[in-house]
Amino acid sequence: MKKHQVEHFLRKLGKPLVKFIISLGELTLFIVKALYHCFTPPFYVKNFIKQLLEMGFYSLPVVGLTTIFAGMVIALQSYSGFARFGAESAVASVVLISVTRELAPVLSALMVAGRVGAAMAAEIGTMRVTEQIDALVTLSTNPFKYLIAPRLWSGVIVLPILVLIGDIIGIFGGYVVGVYKLGFNPANYINSTLQNMESIDIVSGLVKAAVFGFIVALMGCYNGYRSKGGAQGVGQATTNAVVSASILVLIFNYVLTEIFFSK
Repeated sequence: MKKHQVEHFLRKLGKPLVKFIISLGELTLFIVKALYHCFTPPFYVKNFIKQLLEMGFYSLPVVGLTTIFAGMVIALQSYSGFARFGAESAVASVVLISVTRELAPVLSALMVAGRVGAAMAAEIGTMRVTEQIDALVTLSTNPFKYLIAPRLWSGVIVLPILVLIGDIIGIFGGYVVGVYKLGFNPANYINSTLQNMESIDIVSGLVKAAVFGFIVALMGCYNGYRSKGGAQGVGQATTNAVVSASILVLIFNYVLTEIFFSK
């Protein structure tokens, strides 16, 4: 009886582990195949430009709103904290570092994952369950080159641009709160921001953004491409794309922060 229970426990434990390893292997093969087709012709420039607009231009409002309020909140919170130690002058530098290193890349990636990653998974998933991807293969069109590669390239290129704009908007949000709410001198606030600005702060945020853009596009494409089971499968793929992209963004945010700023 005990032996049977042990076997039953091991079977229950091993089944999800095996499924995880299989999924990890499938994802690795998908990444390798996608990267290969990203660098080999033919290139579908029209699809690439369409994805640039979809992921970049149409995401500007949500990224702008997210970063400006993030900058404003950081200014308020840091002021209330530093006031206890008489270090209110550090508010400008804290807003600068917080926005450029962390808030703009992470929040922008999460917003784009919710908006664009879900749309990618839904679109490709619908094409999969309605056999449109099979039709592309029948017409001698490689679905990786036609569907996946343009989205991966757009993710890597567009998100750093969004983050750079988000940096400016977020710092401006901190400036608005600092000057008009907390009573800082405008010239002193701007001088403090410029004096504390270092290239590593901007560069680290842009590198993070490029990695996050790749992750968001990859998860959207992978979950959509692997979807099955009709409308329910497409819905599940959409959910998985957003959840997996968000978790990976947070994990890789720590990894990249460790690489850039560990002593």
